[in-house]
Amino acid sequence: MSRPHPIVFLVDVDNTLIDNDGIQQDLKDHLEQTYGVGARDRYWAILEDLMEELGYRDYIGALQRFRVEHPRETELLAMSSFLLDYPFANRLYPDALRVLQRLRSLGPTAILSDGDVVFQPRKVEHAGLGKVGDGDVLIYIHKELALDDVERRFPAEHYVLVDDKLRILDAVKQAWGDRVTTVLPRQGQYAHDAKVIDALPAADLTIERIGDLLDHDLARLGTTRSLASSQKVTR
Repeated sequence: MSRPHPIVFLVDVDNTLIDNDGIQQDLKDHLEQTYGVGARDRYWAILEDLMEELGYRDYIGALQRFRVEHPRETELLAMSSFLLDYPFANRLYPDALRVLQRLRSLGPTAILSDGDVVFQPRKVEHAGLGKVGDGDVLIYIHKELALDDVERRFPAEHYVLVDDKLRILDAVKQAWGDRVTTVLPRQGQYAHDAKVIDALPAADLTIERIGDLLDHDLARLGTTRSLASSQKVTR
């Protein structure tokens, strides 16, 4: 086994580096304008059902199920092009790439995401995220359940996890304890879910936007204790 790195940064994608809520709204608008309100609502219902079933949003799988219900509407084939050719780079949050570059200067930096095997990797690639990091992209079905694999690939004395979902941050904190510093950017629907915020412990560090990390002494994220003593943790 290779020698552990002093620190490894793990960064989520949706609503952490990319405005995924904006992508979803663009998709809803396109569905409505092209196929009508009924088609939009039905597709989204299938998408949410798959979310419950799989634990992540399977946009391509939902489209396939929707097509089964409308086998003669060949116009639906154009939807796959809209999804796969979407200009993801235009939805990057301000300074997202600069943050990745900064993290990479301090230690190995990997994308850590959930998702399917087609749409999610394409999103990461077309947004240019892998090129700015170390080229390491980890996409699991449930990343909080794959921490042993993350450790195998990136052994470290300490991890810093940046994610917009407090549920994920709490699960990883319970698994890794003081070996991880959790960072919550308050971006997107999940980071503002009042029920989740009230039910779970706060992250070690809460910021308003991903670009705010450029204003922090990132080298001090190496231990939770040093962070707590030098930063004001907010909710």
